[in-house]
Amino acid sequence: MSSDKSSSRTRDDGRLDREAALIGKARLLVTDELGFLPLDADGARLLFQVFADAYERQSVVITANLEFSRWGSVFGGDQMAAAVIDRIVHHGRLVQFRGESYRVRHALMQEG
Repeated sequence: MSSDKSSSRTRDDGRLDREAALIGKARLLVTDELGFLPLDADGARLLFQVFADAYERQSVVITANLEFSRWGSVFGGDQMAAAVIDRIVHHGRLVQFRGESYRVRHALMQEG
């Protein structure tokens, strides 16, 4: 989703509609590390559409290291980020993990 050209090609050959239909049939959607890789404007709109279509129909899990206040940078603006966040928190459960990373701790144990 990070390339304007790939998004346009997908849309042009009809694959976007087919992919959206497949995503819509999934019982669980998992988005891991939201915001880790940058999204272009098309990618942000497509991801917003996935979340909007899943709202009240599918279970969604999202992991992110970004606070909600920084989601505007992921979705190309605070207004679209607010719309996504609104859908997520309406029926959602927010779980915040604090403390040291499991991966970091495990890597340190291997060294010692």
